[in-house]
Amino acid sequence: MADSHTHAGNDVRLSIVMPIYNEERTLREIISRIFSACGDIAEVIFVDDGSKDRSLEIIRSLSRPQDSVLSKENGGKGSAVRMGYQHANGRYVIVQDADLEYSPEEIPGLLAYAEKYNVEALFGSRRLKKQKQFVHLTFFIGGSMLTYICNFLHGTKLTDQPTCYKMVRGDILKTLPLQENDFRFDPELTCMLARRGYTIHEQPISYHPRSVEEGKKICWKDWFKWVWVFVKLRFAKRESLVV
Repeated sequence: MADSHTHAGNDVRLSIVMPIYNEERTLREIISRIFSACGDIAEVIFVDDGSKDRSLEIIRSLSRPQDSVLSKENGGKGSAVRMGYQHANGRYVIVQDADLEYSPEEIPGLLAYAEKYNVEALFGSRRLKKQKQFVHLTFFIGGSMLTYICNFLHGTKLTDQPTCYKMVRGDILKTLPLQENDFRFDPELTCMLARRGYTIHEQPISYHPRSVEEGKKICWKDWFKWVWVFVKLRFAKRESLVV
């Protein structure tokens, strides 16, 4: 179900895809910050993943004419992001979580870098900036190990594979046969870019880690699922990685 708006041509510089599941507590603030920082350079594609709170009502009331509001039954973050990707009109596309861990004020700088160097993919790295990296040490260790495993298997030189900020050219995204419905969509995207031979650049970004008590949804079981995606896609036939 969608309250989407049509766009003339592909003159949108950036599409910001925001998957949302029960985020009414932080939605107004994060949307206000996105509009303030990126209002004139981006469309926002809100995807409500079957929230049981007032999230959908809030995004419908705040969205602008150039934005899209999509809603679906709960199916996982990956399914929401993939739905958003399908509706993205921007030359570049990035995901913004609805919590407050990542700062949308930094998106214009990432876009400027991507446009200046005409990059295929640009990841915002939390590790390239001296700052508080975690609330729970296990998340930091787990994320660092995921980055190492990805680099080892796929020949990438990343410092922060699990980052939310993955800016990818829209025309490239539309050729990736992404299938994962949960958090596994994240390593899936990285691996498909690497296997297809695209160069992934990195730039430092700020990070404000939240705790499990504050609503962090990822858990240790996801770590093993993540690693399996790295392994599976390392040995997938290359022709299976193109739509």
